[in-house]
Amino acid sequence: MTLTTPAAPAGLTVPGVLDADFYGFQDLLTPVEQEAVGRVRDFMESQVRPLADDYWERAECPVHLFKPFAELGSVGAAWPETAQFENSAVFRGWVGMELARVDSSFCTFIGVSSGLAMSSIGLGGSPEQREQWLPPMARGDLIGAFGLTEPLSGSDTARGLRTTATRHGDTWVLNGSKRWIGNATFADVVVVWAKDTADDQVKGFIVRKGTPGFTATKIERKQSLRIVQNADITLDGVEVAESDRLQGIDSFKDLANVLRVTRDGVSWQALGTMIGAYEAAVRYTKEREQFGNPIASYQLVQDKLATALGNITASLGMCVRLAQMQDEGTQRDQHAALAKAFVTTRMRETVALSREVCGGNGITLDTGVVRYFADAEAVYTFEGTRDMNHLIVGRSITGHAAFV
Repeated sequence: MTLTTPAAPAGLTVPGVLDADFYGFQDLLTPVEQEAVGRVRDFMESQVRPLADDYWERAECPVHLFKPFAELGSVGAAWPETAQFENSAVFRGWVGMELARVDSSFCTFIGVSSGLAMSSIGLGGSPEQREQWLPPMARGDLIGAFGLTEPLSGSDTARGLRTTATRHGDTWVLNGSKRWIGNATFADVVVVWAKDTADDQVKGFIVRKGTPGFTATKIERKQSLRIVQNADITLDGVEVAESDRLQGIDSFKDLANVLRVTRDGVSWQALGTMIGAYEAAVRYTKEREQFGNPIASYQLVQDKLATALGNITASLGMCVRLAQMQDEGTQRDQHAALAKAFVTTRMRETVALSREVCGGNGITLDTGVVRYFADAEAVYTFEGTRDMNHLIVGRSITGHAAFV
């Protein structure tokens, strides 16, 4: 990986531009944002990359790195209560890309807490709830999780949610189950989504660690995002105070606002995943010799690498514009859905091409590609499958909802 460093204002250190950033999109970041990106990049290279393969192989999570990462100042950057400097959605997306570029599992681990959980509170919480929860989560003192998906409900959560919430005075009682909930086995707070038995509308609840009736069991034998500790959750008469109900969430439409913002993050994660695979593939093809020459010198290999770089560049352009629309207030569900569907599809092709140019050695962790190849499968699916996201876009195009 060759880095070139542009001139920076006095006192600021701007990171070098990634080779995969072929059109120089990083220049859109302010000097302060670029300096923050540099801190994140250094942390990922020095603290995460050396241990990522080992933790991935053992299916364990480096939870001890959460607080040191949070101390870099990029967690909670979207909220006035926790932002350490003025920043853009492009910057926040770029940070996610830098995480996934080194390890997509680590990106998910951080993103579940700083993205899904904090966005739920940031968008759906009262001012008092935001002040109570966002600062300690941004500091890394608390880790969050997000409980929406259920064993029998994934794509149809708008109507098919089975977990219930029943109010008794100032207390709510939650019953049901959740599946694939990242961080749930160790999270300090889990945002649980349930249907109010009184009005059949979706509500959000902050469930604290150790609450009686809450059980989280790690899902074993995963072959994608192995570092992420996904769990099955059982909610058996879990009592939550009215003060821990998200006061700004009254329906699935309110929840959809959270999902739209976090779907942006998945697009950036998919981008980082393909960049990581591409970088490893370029490095390998320059080192691997066959027929007396580095395989990087052969036409068919260069064709695959050029295709991969084209996918990355197109996806980066879409992610950047999507983030700009978020800042402008013009982004809609269909915009986020199209980006998630397009970028994850390009990711799937790119990680396959990257693995392919490494030949048989590409299936070993030592070559540096196969972890991205495997992790891409989960990223391709979560936050809405390609098919479901295309139906959201299709509804926008035609005015007809094909999934009703």
